[in-house]
Amino acid sequence: MLSSGRTHLQSSKAVLAGCARSAGPTIVPNSRSGLSTAALALCSYDARHSASERIKTRRTDLQAVRTMASTSVQSHDSLVKFGDQHVTAGLGRLVNAVLTKGEGSYVTFGDGRKLLDFACGIGVTSLGHCHPKVSKAAADQCMNVVHVQCSIAYHQPYLELIQRLLPMMPHPSLDSFFFWTSGSEAVEAGIKMARAITGRQNIINMQGAYHGRTMGAMAVTKSKTIYSAGFHPLMPGTFTVPYPYWHQLGVPPDTPASELTKTCLNQLNLLLSQATAPKDTAAIIIEPVLGEGGYVPAPAEFLHGLREICDKHGILLIIDEVQCGFGRTGKHYYSEYSGIRPDILLSAKGLANGFPLSAVISRKELTDKLAPGSMGGTYAGNAVSCAAAVATADALKEEKVLENVDARSKELFAALNELRKDPKLAPAILDVRGKGLMVAVEFASPVGSGPYDTFTNPSVPEKLASRVASKCVEKGLLILTTSVYEVIRFIPPLNISKEDLAKGVEIFKEAVYEVVRDG
Repeated sequence: MLSSGRTHLQSSKAVLAGCARSAGPTIVPNSRSGLSTAALALCSYDARHSASERIKTRRTDLQAVRTMASTSVQSHDSLVKFGDQHVTAGLGRLVNAVLTKGEGSYVTFGDGRKLLDFACGIGVTSLGHCHPKVSKAAADQCMNVVHVQCSIAYHQPYLELIQRLLPMMPHPSLDSFFFWTSGSEAVEAGIKMARAITGRQNIINMQGAYHGRTMGAMAVTKSKTIYSAGFHPLMPGTFTVPYPYWHQLGVPPDTPASELTKTCLNQLNLLLSQATAPKDTAAIIIEPVLGEGGYVPAPAEFLHGLREICDKHGILLIIDEVQCGFGRTGKHYYSEYSGIRPDILLSAKGLANGFPLSAVISRKELTDKLAPGSMGGTYAGNAVSCAAAVATADALKEEKVLENVDARSKELFAALNELRKDPKLAPAILDVRGKGLMVAVEFASPVGSGPYDTFTNPSVPEKLASRVASKCVEKGLLILTTSVYEVIRFIPPLNISKEDLAKGVEIFKEAVYEVVRDG
């Protein structure tokens, strides 16, 4: 946080003035006063010395206070420079700046820029930044109890959150909950549970999937090699099958879902015959909407096909809704659209609107097979995060947020599809896809994923997605790329206003036209 040197100095001057008027006993500092250490020390010194000594000392110490005040104010550029020097290079940043405030659909940086936020901390602040109900619930909980380790006792927000989530579950069989802190941890827990419950080892994952950057989650992440490059060997026993995404399969964007499904389920059956026998396979894990892989919704028939194969062979189906869950696609969970029954459901990101929390949800008949102590974690199900999640769940219902998602989604798709049809841009935009307010635009590329990419087009500019995203930032919109392809994703707040959505879309359109024009 940037300090206010002027306020600090004025406060210290006031203390000095008070000291000049005091001529009695030693002053006892008030811990609530917020006075600087230098000023309090000066007051104590005042009470013990003669008037002449105090006058001389006061001049010296006032200069010291001024020095402290001036050095406590760090410029934005100096903070950025400090970060560049001391924050690990393993972290990337869209904007090399200090974000100092978030409010609703907007963020403000230390250099004075205020940007409309279509990134939401990668789909986390679903109700916008610092939603008053959520922030108040967290603040109130901080004055009650902050940390109750889950292996010591229950705490009330933990149990209240379960009460809120039960009616939101995509299938009534999901009735057993474990809360952790991040999506990656939820994936780790899901894999552990599947292995323990089935007594099997192997995990089948999807091409293009993202599940996290911890060792187990990284082993089933196949969206980009950047997440695992240099960290091998990863967790063994993982096998990858195709996901019904036209580009990865090398077929046109308008290929019927039935054909995509048939191809991918056939490959899954081959995998079970050639690489991992069903008796060795604990689970299939899938994002029903690919996240880092490009915001690609899975067809309902594909999900039902997975369910049938899992039921046939006693394999557990892990549905990872870390990014697409909790209202993001217009329902509480994307699985509701297909009616699919997860054996294990994973949730995080928007669950607590910015407070670290994830959920691992299953059936009691399955989780009763787990040994006490096999699950847990120091900060698992933190009380403040759970209280924030309770307030988030309440706000989703009370503020009719899902209705807003539906309305804004229709407007967003209409605008993007209109842009796609513009002959000035053809053939720059290959696809507009997604669900709710989890939407992607895929651009063409002159190089694609390599020389065998069917959809390379030498007539379009290179690196369209990253250039458009950068142009949007220049114009006042935070927006993110994703996938190994040229994809930009839209993940605005679920409660975004009609006006702010239109404003963001207009910025995006301007950026696309300018980048395509510049070539």
